[in-house]
Amino acid sequence: MNDNNDVSSLFSIRGKIALVTGGSRGIGLMIARGYVEAGATVYISSRTAEISDAVAEELSEIGSCISLPHDLSTLEGVQSLVADLTTREEKLHILVNNAGAVWGEPIETFPEKGFDKITDLNLKSLFFLTRDLLPMLEKAATAEDPARVINIGSIDGLRVPFVPNFSYAAAKAAVHHLTRMLAVHLGGRKITVNAVAPGFFPSKMTKHLLENYRETFEKACPLGRIGKAADMAGIAVFLASPAASYINGAVIPVDGGHSLKTEA
Repeated sequence: MNDNNDVSSLFSIRGKIALVTGGSRGIGLMIARGYVEAGATVYISSRTAEISDAVAEELSEIGSCISLPHDLSTLEGVQSLVADLTTREEKLHILVNNAGAVWGEPIETFPEKGFDKITDLNLKSLFFLTRDLLPMLEKAATAEDPARVINIGSIDGLRVPFVPNFSYAAAKAAVHHLTRMLAVHLGGRKITVNAVAPGFFPSKMTKHLLENYRETFEKACPLGRIGKAADMAGIAVFLASPAASYINGAVIPVDGGHSLKTEA
């Protein structure tokens, strides 16, 4: 890319290859759909093959989307996804680490498995998937248009939530700092690493909270609403585009200003 490119090229990801983990629902689906509509070839991965395949079939009606169902809660699952992708593609322009889970329980009864499950999927697998896909990312990277790793954090990793999701909030805070570390270590390989910290978006993970506290969350947000699919697709496309080629190590809240307030 050069300084004479027009704005349409500046924000284009057409022809790029992307992998979105947890891409069959919620925030992952919002990002995957945005990428497909923007002209990228998108691979989505989720634990349930039936759901992943159905979503990929639906998105293929508007662009290119391929299902690669794998369980990323284990390192074996991470390795099988990497092996599967490398048989199909030689390079990867965009990796979106979105797969995750949540666990909420009072501190008196919070179990060890509530930490192990959440940190294994939300943090550990994110690191090892990124590490194992480095050869593919490096093949796609150029000095003018680096390869991109986009980690999905949370505003719960920026401030203390009112719900007792101890392991989730701690893991997301760790994702934010791991993003900064990876940005420093991978910048020299022409790979940028950034994080998005979403506020409240409609998803299976937030369904219970929104059913019971939606009005509270909307009142706590300076913009007075929860997130929409376009809000998430927009930031994801931007971070993957040439326009963001000099952004590295950023943690960007996409929450309408919610994380700036202390209530809810």
